[in-house]
Amino acid sequence: MGKSISTQVAAPGFRHFCQQLLSSLLPSSCLLCGARSAAAPVCPDCERELPALPDCHCPLCLDRTTHGERCGACQMQPPHFDRIHALHAYAFPVDHLVHQLKYAAHLALARYWGEQLAGTTRVAASRVMPLPLHPRRLAERGYNQSLEIARWLARSLQLPLDRHSLIKTRPTRPQAELPLRARKANLKGVFECREDLEGEHVLLVDDVLTTGTTLDEAARTLKLHGAAQVSACVVARTLRR
Repeated sequence: MGKSISTQVAAPGFRHFCQQLLSSLLPSSCLLCGARSAAAPVCPDCERELPALPDCHCPLCLDRTTHGERCGACQMQPPHFDRIHALHAYAFPVDHLVHQLKYAAHLALARYWGEQLAGTTRVAASRVMPLPLHPRRLAERGYNQSLEIARWLARSLQLPLDRHSLIKTRPTRPQAELPLRARKANLKGVFECREDLEGEHVLLVDDVLTTGTTLDEAARTLKLHGAAQVSACVVARTLRR
């Protein structure tokens, strides 16, 4: 006899709990070099070597530009979000750390990055929202990495964490599997907002910004429901050039 649906859904959550318990019992060490690092999952020496964003970048999407002007993509079709805050360029070893959070439940990284983002984000937001996962994907993974980052960001900024107003209404193919032209169609109309956000400034949270399509569609949805501004916080930004 096959497993019940409830058992299938509960299993990832139980694995998530076990991973959290194990990580709390083991001595802390740097996820990159293995050195003892009691205060953070990345030691100070490795942190100094993490890839930085370019000094000259688009003020909207953070992609590299010659003099800090808007990039061509944002000039031709401005995004629905108003600004992006990011900590790093998405390159080695940041990509390795993101995978450790996303697929190996190293949730100490969520606190580490959430608190760091709080230190670099200076906006008068009214609430923090994570990018939602579809319930099917959430059941498979057991947790939403964007929510885990948003939890610590909201706590550090002393803002309400809103994890229920924005939902993903259907499962979609991973954006990384699709060519650029297919990504917008993949996400069109995929988000739904259940709250009146009239006049609010919402702070959206995700792990990585690649083309910006996901954040753009989420911001579009929030503004259709009254949000006056939508800023976004991400751990890393993939540079196109």
